[in-house]
Amino acid sequence: MSLNNTKVKAQMPAASFGSILSSSIKDECSIKNVWNHNLHEEFHVIRKVVQKFHWVAMDTEFPGVVARPIGEFRSTADYQYQLLRCNVDLLRIIQLGLTFMDENGKTPPGCTTWQFNFKFNLQEDMYAQDSIDLLQNSGLQFREHEEHGIEPLEFAELLMSSGIVLMDNINWLSFHSGYDFGYLLKILTDQNLPLEENDFFESLRLYFPTVYDVKYLMKLCKNLKGGLQEVADQLELRRVGPQHQAGSDSHLTGMAFFKIKEIFFDGNIESTSGHLYGLGAPFNSNANSFQDGLENGNSP
Repeated sequence: MSLNNTKVKAQMPAASFGSILSSSIKDECSIKNVWNHNLHEEFHVIRKVVQKFHWVAMDTEFPGVVARPIGEFRSTADYQYQLLRCNVDLLRIIQLGLTFMDENGKTPPGCTTWQFNFKFNLQEDMYAQDSIDLLQNSGLQFREHEEHGIEPLEFAELLMSSGIVLMDNINWLSFHSGYDFGYLLKILTDQNLPLEENDFFESLRLYFPTVYDVKYLMKLCKNLKGGLQEVADQLELRRVGPQHQAGSDSHLTGMAFFKIKEIFFDGNIESTSGHLYGLGAPFNSNANSFQDGLENGNSP
């Protein structure tokens, strides 16, 4: 593996605590910022919310791509997984957004989205400068992450007992989410990712039995293309909160999923679960059956 970017220092702008949350966020989508000081309190609320809202839209922010694997690879998919693995192993998650919805895409009253802000130190942690610039321009204040950020191990302990992971009745919604789930698995296991992609998917199936990737669904739909904001514009969805922050992106991901489900799949989308866009084979039998149907000329 060779590093394309080395750690560089960047100015950390001063800001008041909690300023990461945009004042433009309205009551219809309340995004709750979670730091070290209110972590336990907010998980107490989440444990109640998830009892009725079983669809969890997720997004992460992380410090880019700093390394490329070298050597021989069995396939393009194998290279893509090894690229993911070496970067997730080297880097630290910065932000995680979770938005809770019911089977109709409705959100709970009050707080709908939790934005977890993790400890990150620009003087010590590795990152790609262009990714940090993007996040700073989107409103992230890295001084707050350094001083008030969540410790991943403490977060993992609370997540394990939250009723969100290891549960067959929880449906995870994501967008081009190999890296997102890679960082979550690293946090939950407190280990580097598995060497082989098949073992990665085995762990994924254990912690997140039902996963939908909106970017993969777009591949099956006519005329949908681009990134999250582009597809949201095509679907005429309105973003709440700043782009490139995990809370806002997770909420938009959830809305996009339910809109696509309604328009393109007539509500029947279960057979598409288990695919992560850009990685290898799906990790459940429903997805395998669906892939077989595509190869035989069927379409949703």
